[in-house]
Amino acid sequence: MLIQLTWDYLRHRKGRVAAVLVLQLIQSIASLWLPALNAAIINDGVLEADIPVIWQLGGVMLGVTILQVIAISAAIYLGAGLAMGLGHHLRSEVFGKVQSFGRAELHRFGPASLITRSTNDVSQVQMVVHLTFTIIVMAPIMGVGGIVMAAAQDVVLSGLFVVIVPILGLFTFSMMVRLGPLYEVQQTRVDTINRLLREQLTGVRVIRAFLRQQAQKRRFRRANDDMREVWLKIGTTWAFMMPVIQMIVGLSSVAIVWFGGHRIDDGAMQVGSLIAFINYLMQILMAIMMAAMMFMMVPRARVSANRIGDVLHTDIDIVAPAEPTPLPPSPAEFRLDGATVQYDDADRPVLDSIDLRLPAGSTTALVGGTGSGKTTLVHMLSRMVDPVSGTVTLGGTDIRSFDPTSLRARIALVPQKAYLFAGTVASTVTGQRGALEFDEERIWRALDAAQATEFVAKLDDGLESRIDPGGRNLSGGQRQRLTIARALYRAMAGEVDLIIFDDSFSALDFATDKKLRHALPDAVPGVAVLIVAQRISTIRHADRIVVLDGGRDVGQGTHEELMESCSTYREIVASQLSAEEAA
Repeated sequence: MLIQLTWDYLRHRKGRVAAVLVLQLIQSIASLWLPALNAAIINDGVLEADIPVIWQLGGVMLGVTILQVIAISAAIYLGAGLAMGLGHHLRSEVFGKVQSFGRAELHRFGPASLITRSTNDVSQVQMVVHLTFTIIVMAPIMGVGGIVMAAAQDVVLSGLFVVIVPILGLFTFSMMVRLGPLYEVQQTRVDTINRLLREQLTGVRVIRAFLRQQAQKRRFRRANDDMREVWLKIGTTWAFMMPVIQMIVGLSSVAIVWFGGHRIDDGAMQVGSLIAFINYLMQILMAIMMAAMMFMMVPRARVSANRIGDVLHTDIDIVAPAEPTPLPPSPAEFRLDGATVQYDDADRPVLDSIDLRLPAGSTTALVGGTGSGKTTLVHMLSRMVDPVSGTVTLGGTDIRSFDPTSLRARIALVPQKAYLFAGTVASTVTGQRGALEFDEERIWRALDAAQATEFVAKLDDGLESRIDPGGRNLSGGQRQRLTIARALYRAMAGEVDLIIFDDSFSALDFATDKKLRHALPDAVPGVAVLIVAQRISTIRHADRIVVLDGGRDVGQGTHEELMESCSTYREIVASQLSAEEAA
């Protein structure tokens, strides 16, 4: 998977890859040439007391060094650009893939793991590619070239490499085998840490309200201890590996000097050649160490690449048809006929044989206890989930024949949890960040219908007032009203057939709730409205109320009709209203 991910990007940039390889070849050849020039200066210049030869060969060494510096600088620059571009590409691919996920795919991975995969895992792959162009390309050239050049200095002494290189290679391979599984466990525990942090930050108020601080601390401590344990094993392995490598290098140097000294004493080798041989030994061992470092990082990058690949190659349940059907002209009616939803891991349907019409210009309400399937029905309308039986249609056509993106453009959703993106009031309502011009008149109409005009007008900068990520600088009711204004702004363009309020009035007081509901028909005439709510006062005046219980439709009608015919509805009403209020 690591090779596949990188090659999918690099194969379109073969020119830059080839340039990096050529530059690394040039600098490696220059690096291998320098010890030979140094040996020639000692043998032909210093020992022979020939000053002109020293100056001549010294000038050549200077030129080769300058060429080496230029080549390696250009190679690092191009290699870093390729690696950073790969990181940008992978993050973009993961983000785009996640945007197409439905409920099942999001549940499978979880937000914490998806965050880790698009940040930490991408960084691991990016780092390995960067080091590949700066180290791993050079390592084999330096290793093989060093052996060849050392043999050119003295063939007999080169026999020591037959012992040194296999010992170092076997040791490095054994360390790689040990570190691979540890890096896999490490990435999994990074997911756990991110998940716990996300849970604690998101639920900090609940944790404090129920005095769960100590329990959360224990959970995090256990996860942190597990993380520390695997890091200690990785660190211990590295701490053991480096001294052993240094010991092998030191013993190899002693052996070279010992046997080389005897050959010089016998007249079979010159002093400059021994010095060059030692330099080549250092280059060979350095190449092996660089390769070893890469092999230590490759297992972790391979694990990260597999995790990224899992996201990119996930089969998505909700996909666009090969030849999507054009959407019907607005206004079009959403309709459910015998729609049933059952998840793979469930023993019974979440929604069972639901029939529902949402005519243009009508207001329909959904009410039911927790877990009755209200939110699932909303997800089915926007095709976040598909029914296992029955149909959901728009304008008489099954919505599975439409492009999901185009279908969702015909729905304005006010989610159960009000979330605002960073920007201004204008960009929040319009959904257009960075736009130079806005339709201010339409924005103010949307704000007025959402009962948000009063507090927005009091802000220092009006429509240009800043909104923090998540709307942290606003109250819950203000966030809710801006979220509603965002949906109404889209509906006012005449391109929306349905507005869904998924329990969106809970943060509003009763007076604001009433004003908003009365303003909806005039603000978005001809658009169907679906209100999911728990408060009877919010839905009692809807054209049609649908009562759900355990995923089943147990009653449809007006408030008065359901009070006569539906015991479940009467129980809900009785828990909230007095007999006089319910009448």
